[in-house]
Formats: sequence, C-alpha cells, structure tokens
Amino acid sequence: MYISEEEKLMYRVMEAIYDSGIPMDFKGAMVLKACLIEAGFSEEIRHTTDIDANWYSDSEPAPEQMTDSIKEALRNSNIDLNVVLYRPYGKGRSAGFDFKDPETGDNIFSLDVDVNRPLQPTKIYEISGLCFRGIIPLQMIADKVSAVSTDHVFRRIKDVIDLYYFSHVFTFDGSKVMQTLEDSGRILGSFDGFLNRQEELRHAYQKYRFTGDVSKPSFDELYFRVKTYIKDIIPIEINKEVDRV
Repeated sequence: MYISEEEKLMYRVMEAIYDSGIPMDFKGAMVLKACLIEAGFSEEIRHTTDIDANWYSDSEPAPEQMTDSIKEALRNSNIDLNVVLYRPYGKGRSAGFDFKDPETGDNIFSLDVDVNRPLQPTKIYEISGLCFRGIIPLQMIADKVSAVSTDHVFRRIKDVIDLYYFSHVFTFDGSKVMQTLEDSGRILGSFDGFLNRQEELRHAYQKYRFTGDVSKPSFDELYFRVKTYIKDIIPIEINKEVDRV
C-alpha cells in the first residue's frame, strides 16, 4: 500500500506526539491505514488530510496548553511546522488544529482532538519505522457499525467504505462488537437507513470522491459485502432477509 509524503509527515507528527508523553491516542483514517497494512491488506484505500485523536487528562486542558504541548513535541522531533488552534473544544465539539508550512503559510493537514471522551482500548502501531498509539481494530469496527446502524450513515458513507476494507482482513465477531459498544457507552440503531433506503445510500456513495489511484468498487459490490460482513449484528428479523440476498 502506497504511503504519500504527506502521510509520512502526518505519521511523523503522530510519533512525535506519542514520544512526547502527551496524553493523546489516535483514531480515524491514519490508524485505519496502519491497521490494514499490519493485517496484510495491500490495495490502496481512501486518502485523508486529517489526523483524529483522543486527549485524556484528569482535568480539562486549556486550549493554550494543548497548543503549546503539540508545538513542543514537534520542536523536540525537529519537525518544522506551524501549529494553529482554529477551533477550541467544547461540549460535543473537538478541538481543531491546522499544521501549516512555515514559509508559505499553507495548510498541510489538520488535527481533530476529542477531549476526555470515554476511554477506548489502544495498541502500539508501527508504520514505515514510525510508532504511535492508536485504537484497536475491534474498536474501529464497533464505532463504524454504530454509525452505519443509524441515519448518520448518509453523512458517514466513509464508515461503510471502511467496513468494506475491514471485511477483507478481519473476521467479524458480533458478541465482541456488542461488548465493545457497551464498554464505550454506545448503542446500536435499527439499521433502517442502511437496509431500507438503499437508493439514498447509493447517491451518497456516488458523491464520495476517491482521490489518486484508489479504485472505487461499485455500490452493489460494496453494499452486499458490508451487509454480509455485519449480518450477525443486524436484528434477527432482518437477518433472515440478509441470508436470502
């Protein structure tokens, strides 16, 4: 799987934050990519220009403290980027940081940080010789299933795409997914949108753009594979219909 120069820089920043001892764990597409590579998935996947993370501390950190900590981590790792807080965190809102080219001032990528959300299990990943702490594959799968089970699926079509990727390398264990959701304080929706509004879902998928040389499977292939992958967690009265597909 190809790792762009921009992605290598993003992984360097993630390692710098990990090495600094900042109480931050990573999630999102950058962890997904490392996870899939580790599992032996070789095809190109969707690209991102965002890093996603969780910050855990006994008290609520001041936005300036978060910014200064990230800047220091980059200095200690000789990473020459400017860090700008463009959105302070709040109730239901993550903190947002832009990482800018120090010469041009152009945005290179961003970092979204949730603060003191429920703890999630993590592990150490290594990619291209760079290490960081990120959430485990089971947690990612559970989070994505949770989104797909609600009407958020139409705004979170990338979660359906990611489950398609996961289906190639990870066995789906419904009981473990349910336990992970319970531990995270999350519940499943009815899957009504995913199962009964396929044309709306198809439209959302058709609008989603894959950049670079990433191949885009047909909607029918994607949909059938994901529905089959997660069928053990779909309500039993619907599960019978899935088996007949």
